[in-house]
Amino acid sequence: MKWRGGRSVPVLNYNRFYHQRRFHFTTLLRKGQRAQPRASAAGSNGSSSQGNSFLVPGATVATILMLGALHARRLYDDKKIEEARTKGVEFEFHPDVKARFLRLLPLRSISRFWGSMTGMELPVWLRPHVYKAWARAFHSNLEEAQLPLEEYASLRDFFVRRLKEGLRPIESDSCCLVSPVDGTVMRFGELRGPGAMIEQVKGCSYSASSLLGANSFLPMIAAGEANEERGGEENTVTDATQKSWWRISFASPKVRDTESSRPLKGLFYCVIYLKPGDYHRIHSPVDWSVLLRRHFTGHLFPMNERATRTIRNLYVENERVVLEGQWQEGYMAMAAIGATNIGSIELFIEPTLRTNNPQKKLLQSEPPEERVYEPEGTGVLLKKGDEIAAFNMGSTVVLVFQAPISESSAHQGSSSEFRFCIKRGDRIRMGEALGRWKDS
Repeated sequence: MKWRGGRSVPVLNYNRFYHQRRFHFTTLLRKGQRAQPRASAAGSNGSSSQGNSFLVPGATVATILMLGALHARRLYDDKKIEEARTKGVEFEFHPDVKARFLRLLPLRSISRFWGSMTGMELPVWLRPHVYKAWARAFHSNLEEAQLPLEEYASLRDFFVRRLKEGLRPIESDSCCLVSPVDGTVMRFGELRGPGAMIEQVKGCSYSASSLLGANSFLPMIAAGEANEERGGEENTVTDATQKSWWRISFASPKVRDTESSRPLKGLFYCVIYLKPGDYHRIHSPVDWSVLLRRHFTGHLFPMNERATRTIRNLYVENERVVLEGQWQEGYMAMAAIGATNIGSIELFIEPTLRTNNPQKKLLQSEPPEERVYEPEGTGVLLKKGDEIAAFNMGSTVVLVFQAPISESSAHQGSSSEFRFCIKRGDRIRMGEALGRWKDS
């Protein structure tokens, strides 16, 4: 993002703004009580005083209705999906009327409105009832919450709650990559072939470079240059821990978002979907250096299984935050993708970042905002299991990373080769192993 010289960049103090604009349940209640005598003086028949005892704030009504609708829809979708899985049926991509209708709705504005509603402070006596209703609707485990329910001031605070210490042990094996979130494994595999395509659903795929950005340092090489540069590229990856990121990046071939570009060997991906009832903090899958952040504005379509089957390029079209960096085995990228309702992604390593901003333009051609983390070449150092970010509503995380692979076909299946230890549809917890390899 470029600014004209001589102008200072305005900085928004989000915490102060949020607390100044925060609505209080008790304030609304007092206003309703003060307004009551005026209504009576204007000719009320007295029924309003009786109705005062049944006064329920609009936010609570909206919350209850939303929970009921979402719960009924989730039960229906889960039943259909479970029936299909028992029959061995895999859903294919098929656009429907609902997908086209969603494009006509102001989902970003709706999400900001829902965010203001869920951010309203609730009275202490009501909090356990609202949160227990949420837990019943979306199968959240309230016993895992770090604090008593009364201490979460709003539904948003409850949604991004921390867990009790020790409930998510981190796999200690150094030759292991762990899940950054609680969720459901949607897709995983090795990136191969032209364009490095990631499967969204059977019959619909998108390129890794379109997800991460055309200027990403995704290890790709033109098909015609493969024989000439593959050896040099492998040496570059091998020496990654001894050289700076920028020297490696500029020495590597630039991303070519064309059908002739192919990923280097040992480039993998994994897609994990977070349901509304899941733990919604994102942690580091490995020890790595986060060197760059990209923020893509976009739509806020739902990210559930139905949406993946009906909305083309869903992961590319939605607003997302991409972190790019390096770990001991080479390239590492993580994409946190926003979804309908709130649409907010909080980045703990960059607290000033704001998503679902009403000022943002929705032009798909608009380049993403980028920030290089200091110091250049080192960035932000994270340990496996460190908190990185949080979703304010259910969404998806996509990992794209390099991992060890056998150097020749004669060694395929060797113990030094990276292997996923998950299956599609598995429920996985943060800190559990996604894949392993042996140190050769």
